[in-house]
Amino acid sequence: MRDVRYADLSGLLLDLGNTLVGMDAALVTAVLRREGVACSPEAFRRAEAAARPALSAWIANPVTDDTTTVVYVRTMLARLGIASAEAASLAPALVAHLRRIPTPRLWSEVLPGVPQALARLRARGLRLVVVSNSDGTAEAGMIETGLRGLVDGVVDSAHVGVEKPDRRIFEHALGLIDLDPTRVAHVGDLYAVDVVGAAGAGIPGVLLDPYGNWPDMGCATVPGVATLEARIEAARV
Repeated sequence: MRDVRYADLSGLLLDLGNTLVGMDAALVTAVLRREGVACSPEAFRRAEAAARPALSAWIANPVTDDTTTVVYVRTMLARLGIASAEAASLAPALVAHLRRIPTPRLWSEVLPGVPQALARLRARGLRLVVVSNSDGTAEAGMIETGLRGLVDGVVDSAHVGVEKPDRRIFEHALGLIDLDPTRVAHVGDLYAVDVVGAAGAGIPGVLLDPYGNWPDMGCATVPGVATLEARIEAARV
């Protein structure tokens, strides 16, 4: 993986879910309670983050016929301490509940420091494009959370016809800001999707790791976008 040269960046590509916004933890924990799983919003946030390495590994090498969403929810339940058999039984019902919630409503919790960090990055002249594996609602979600005016563009896989880690979605995003990949970095929460995908387009990746759940993956990591913005600022001093 190519190192990120923070001082030379002219643009950033940014994942949306779990990078700029997270699932509404209070909403999800209410759904969990209806299925007999009691946990606090913070416990859910930590379980979700802890599930990401296993989800990334499954995406890179699927070993069952389950959908990615079912694997995601089943792994989160396991991180909440639910026994594997019970988690496997509960996951499809929970997925069905969550799918009935409109995506912009479910993914509506703006992560700490994100608006301020995006505003500071743009004030320094960086071009910012969101690159999301979404269902056609990424732009609407950005508008509803008040983040759309802080970025230069939104690339939604449902509209462009390819998903991360396919390099073509990253190349499409680069075309919106007319920048060389050596002057851009991509930040996201799943190694197999975001870091590997960006590398395929010649873009260095930065992995979001808010609670220290990832082993050394051979790439840059940050706990959040605010830390990435601070790292870029420090490199330019």
